[in-house]
Amino acid sequence: MSNYTRMELMICLAAHWLEDGAMVVVGTGAPCAAAMLAQKTTAPNLTLLFEAGGVGPLLPRMPISVGDSRTFYRGLMATSMADIMETCQRGMVDYTFLGGAQIDQFGNLNSTQIGNDYQHPKVRLPGSGGANDLGSLCWKILVLTPHDRRRFVERCDFVTTPGYLTGPGAREAAGLPPGTGPYKVITDLAVLGFDDATKRMQVESLHPGTTLEEVRDRTGFELLVRTPLEATPAPEPATLEILRNEVDPLRYIIGRG
Repeated sequence: MSNYTRMELMICLAAHWLEDGAMVVVGTGAPCAAAMLAQKTTAPNLTLLFEAGGVGPLLPRMPISVGDSRTFYRGLMATSMADIMETCQRGMVDYTFLGGAQIDQFGNLNSTQIGNDYQHPKVRLPGSGGANDLGSLCWKILVLTPHDRRRFVERCDFVTTPGYLTGPGAREAAGLPPGTGPYKVITDLAVLGFDDATKRMQVESLHPGTTLEEVRDRTGFELLVRTPLEATPAPEPATLEILRNEVDPLRYIIGRG
């Protein structure tokens, strides 16, 4: 039996991909926990940016929103949403964390509506916020999400944030910067990436106790599988201690097991 939760594993994995010296736009919740964890472990020079204008803070506690005063604590700059987006537009931001109600095989995200009729959707969702800008202009998109068929769909009902759109060359044809796009999708079952040639989503590693059949059963489209398919490593005990005692001691994100 593991001594960590699936959420703790997801956060530790996300932190692993944030290298020292990189710049990342984060929201609240699990992405913020991942960025804080990276900053306290392997990436002390990671620069965090928040949509409301906080740049480079050293977060003392988990913020409750992107406008929380803690997102400016000991920061490099207190600026505006417009400046954050302009920084992305200049190609200066390495990573952004995004999510949505739906994601398809090319990494397109939907946070606008369920149902294809825009005027009369089945469910009206919060919308884009800054997600489209961030997904269009940051170099790499990271997604943290539960893994189920309602989310992993053949085709998004609405494309709020572009992934690779319809496949190779589609982002560039739409006028988006070459070399940008979805990078990793980290779920409670597996780590997913994107095939270089087809831009389709592929399974890269399976979490402990998960089978490939289970991942396929909970995905609404055909997944590619990278060879060799790896096993997701368990979090280091020291990393878990920092996550639990310094990043999220009140268990807002990781829960109480």
